[in-house]
Amino acid sequence: MENLIALLIAAPLLGAAVLLCGGRRLDAVGHWIGTVLAAVSFVFGAILFVDLLGKDAEHRTLTQHLFSWIPVEGFQADVAFRLDQLSMTFVLLITGVGSLIHLYSVGYMEHDERRRRFFGYLNLFLAAMLLLVLADNYLLLYVGWEGVGLASYLLIGFWQHKPSAATAAKKAFLVNRVGDMGLSIAIMIMFTTFGTFAFGPLLGTHEEPGLVGETSEGTLTAIGLMLLLAACGKSAQVPLQSWLGDAMEGPTPVSALIHAATMVTAGVYLIVRSGAIFNAAPDAQLLVTIVGAVTLLFGAIVGCAKDDIKKALAGSTMSQIGYMVLAAGLGPIGYVFAIMHLVTHGFFKAGLFLGAGSVMHGMNDEVDMRKYGGLRKYMPVTFITFGLGYLAIIGFPGLSGFFSKDKIIEAAFAKGGTEGWILGGCALLGAAITAYYMTRVMVLTFFGEKRWQPDEHGHEPHPHESPSSMTIPMILLAFGSVFAGGLFSVGDRFLHWLEPITGHDHGDAPISAATVTASTVAVMVIGVTAAYLQYGRRPVPVVAPRGSLLTRAARRDLLQDDFNHVVLVRGGEHLTRSLVYIDHTLVDGVVNGTAASVGGLSGRLRKLQNGFARSYAVSMFGGAALLVAATLLMRAV
Repeated sequence: MENLIALLIAAPLLGAAVLLCGGRRLDAVGHWIGTVLAAVSFVFGAILFVDLLGKDAEHRTLTQHLFSWIPVEGFQADVAFRLDQLSMTFVLLITGVGSLIHLYSVGYMEHDERRRRFFGYLNLFLAAMLLLVLADNYLLLYVGWEGVGLASYLLIGFWQHKPSAATAAKKAFLVNRVGDMGLSIAIMIMFTTFGTFAFGPLLGTHEEPGLVGETSEGTLTAIGLMLLLAACGKSAQVPLQSWLGDAMEGPTPVSALIHAATMVTAGVYLIVRSGAIFNAAPDAQLLVTIVGAVTLLFGAIVGCAKDDIKKALAGSTMSQIGYMVLAAGLGPIGYVFAIMHLVTHGFFKAGLFLGAGSVMHGMNDEVDMRKYGGLRKYMPVTFITFGLGYLAIIGFPGLSGFFSKDKIIEAAFAKGGTEGWILGGCALLGAAITAYYMTRVMVLTFFGEKRWQPDEHGHEPHPHESPSSMTIPMILLAFGSVFAGGLFSVGDRFLHWLEPITGHDHGDAPISAATVTASTVAVMVIGVTAAYLQYGRRPVPVVAPRGSLLTRAARRDLLQDDFNHVVLVRGGEHLTRSLVYIDHTLVDGVVNGTAASVGGLSGRLRKLQNGFARSYAVSMFGGAALLVAATLLMRAV
């Protein structure tokens, strides 16, 4: 079975190579080639999953060594894969949801002239993401990490004829490079400290601690902080979150694939996979929880003020990933629940993005929710599937988001002490705001009177249901939105599945689980009610009102771009000018001054070589006199 691991990556990688190099002769069938190969990868993943289920819980790890990548003495790196419960979870999510998004894209991109290339990029992304989660060492993980960054750049900027899409792609690429520097520095510190990149020797197991247990807390803190920086870039966490909203310029399937179930979860995977490092570095672990708590509130507030349906969902993604990072920062109390929410979020958020794409498909690509209204009558399948995703994300009792988010809030309180109360309070507040902004999206899109108007060319939208190639993936994702959380929670199945890899600690909760659940449901009801009273009981203006100071700031992403421009761009310019000034005045001054001094001194010394014997005789006499005087002085002393 180990030989199938490489085929998981090889199938979509082959699709990318064929579609990107095959030329126009494949235009008619390229989309089906990409979809079939993504599905083949999912089938291989399902076979391996069944094989793992047949093994003992403590021995569900498969490894495959392909070849020595860097066979240098003292610097050994292999192309080897590791399939365990954690990576298997990601494999099924990536290939399963990815295959559905491929199928959806067949209909969504039907009239695009470059559809074959689009599917090639999708396959490339799947291959890179699978390499990231299956790598057996940090150096190979870094290759997948950069591959994901490249593929996301190509997909976000796929419609590069639009200046906004080209700019968004460059922004995502550059912001992620900052995080990537963190990962590269972390890997350098690992190698200089431990002499290896491999997960096994570094991280060890519960029975046999790895090399991380043999080094200082300061070194592990430095590694943890660099890994957190990397996670902030890929997972759009504060302070590297600014690229996510602009990335909505890409085609909607890209938003569903990259910004719901795969790329933005890579940072969560990195933190959980490196749990042994963070467990031994409490300061770095505390910062992870702070970043998660701040981001879940940041994204939720931004999502409340967006009228663009995709950007509202982008703020939601930022917030939900914040929940996962918060849980991952709690250590063994929260690792399992971070991954559980990651999986359930993959279902309902991918369904929500695909539902948004279906609405746009029927509304002539209009994205402003204030120009929707009453679409439930025209798009019943989209309405039902989107509605189930909405109920899941707000934590409606019985649906998947209820189980996973409730567990994270419980884990936050279980941290204990003042820290637990603060983190739990932030998580509860985020749940209330989530219910508010998602109810706003639901009401503005599907309820009320129709508000659409003719475009600048006089064409009025004629809303209609999407073709079956788009609705079938939405229906399947809706089933996951409804049933996944309950399936995972029955008998603590998901906990027992991941515990051998992540470990688990129940913590010391200051309040009961029933109280947390009741509080979560209560704040959800408050959020839904507030949004309904504001948007469902009164006419919605087509043009958004000016709003409060906070609303205006949230529309501008809480001034994140202004902050980056002032602090990073302007600050970078001033820093550069200062460094140039120092270089010109100090460095060049010292160099040029030294050169001038040597030149002047040599000019004066050159005058001593005048060719007159009497001058040389006087010099010799003077030198001899100085030697005699020095000798007499030394004897006198």
